[in-house]
Amino acid sequence: MSFGQRLRERRKELGISQGELAKALGVSLSAVSNYENGQNAVREDVLLRLFQVLDVDPNYLYQDALTGRSFVCSAEEQALVRKYRELSTPGRQTLHAVADALGAYQADLEAAAPPSEVRQIPLYRCPAAAGLAAPVFGEDFDYIDVTGNVPRGAELAVRIQGDSMEPWIQDGSVVYVNHDPLQNGDVGIFCVDGAMVCKQYVRDGLGMVYLFSLNRRRADMDILLPPSSGRSLACFGRVLLPGRPDIPGQ
Repeated sequence: MSFGQRLRERRKELGISQGELAKALGVSLSAVSNYENGQNAVREDVLLRLFQVLDVDPNYLYQDALTGRSFVCSAEEQALVRKYRELSTPGRQTLHAVADALGAYQADLEAAAPPSEVRQIPLYRCPAAAGLAAPVFGEDFDYIDVTGNVPRGAELAVRIQGDSMEPWIQDGSVVYVNHDPLQNGDVGIFCVDGAMVCKQYVRDGLGMVYLFSLNRRRADMDILLPPSSGRSLACFGRVLLPGRPDIPGQ
């Protein structure tokens, strides 16, 4: 709902005609009509009077134009504001004191609450190679805390070695992995003939598996595995990326 639509809605809710609102604001009837139709913006001096006449704050009229939801008051909050404005000065002071006491009580409760358990996942020290051979995962890992920069659903972390997955994955960076089934176009951690690699996975209708380098300047590091190749292939998980890279040739 636009500013003008909310303006019209509130005016009708109060039983005020466009003419009455125009008189209260000191503007013409056509100006009010243009405000409600969205044809003209309201001048700042008129806007302040408008909030007073309609007994609303800016959040109500502008809530659909605000990008931050924290600036928007709900209908319940609007009702509380109206009740607050009806209170006498001693009543408002009492309400402030009660709110301060409740805030302090809430802070004490949060301070006394036991800290939530931090989830940890293994970071394997042995790198998965982006084009270079590396040993298979073993028991050589450290646990790291799952913080805000770790993608949701991450189950383990792997440090990447090599540049064949750039620019999506930089040499030396850590990627986060889960065990969801791979779909065509996903990036995964694979063990091919005993060597760990990080590649983009594609399987065609004939069972041919393609492990692509995202850095097409390193296309020489692509791996093709025909169904009858006899080579070993195991997937250790899907790499969690902020998007899905394009598949080469598609």
